[in-house]
Amino acid sequence: MQLPIRLSKDSKTPIYHQIEEQVKALIAGGQLPAGTPLPSIRALSKDLEISVITTRRAYLNLEHGGFIQTSQGKGTFVADVSASIKEEVKVSAVYKAIENSVETALRHDYTLEQIEEVFKEVIAALKEKGVN
Repeated sequence: MQLPIRLSKDSKTPIYHQIEEQVKALIAGGQLPAGTPLPSIRALSKDLEISVITTRRAYLNLEHGGFIQTSQGKGTFVADVSASIKEEVKVSAVYKAIENSVETALRHDYTLEQIEEVFKEVIAALKEKGVN
């Protein structure tokens, strides 16, 4: 199985953390239901063209967080994650994305009022496209 993970080598966010966040999002969004087999650490490392150590760290963190389970000799699988944890992941990801956008705007000397106006414009444009 190939995971739809896109890494940004230019990001300040460490690669292992990018993997963790994207796998959590796939689980929280329902694209990876409980019991789904995941690629081995070596296979994912090769696929993403990164170090085995980096992938291992991401998997260990995901396992520690209860998102995945590894069975010796069988492989790594998506754990049964509660709906409340999935919702928490979704809210956290959206909040962080908006927070990053606001910080970017502030670095470009936007005022909070200007940022709010841009946000309203983006929402209006999406509504025009029919996005709910």
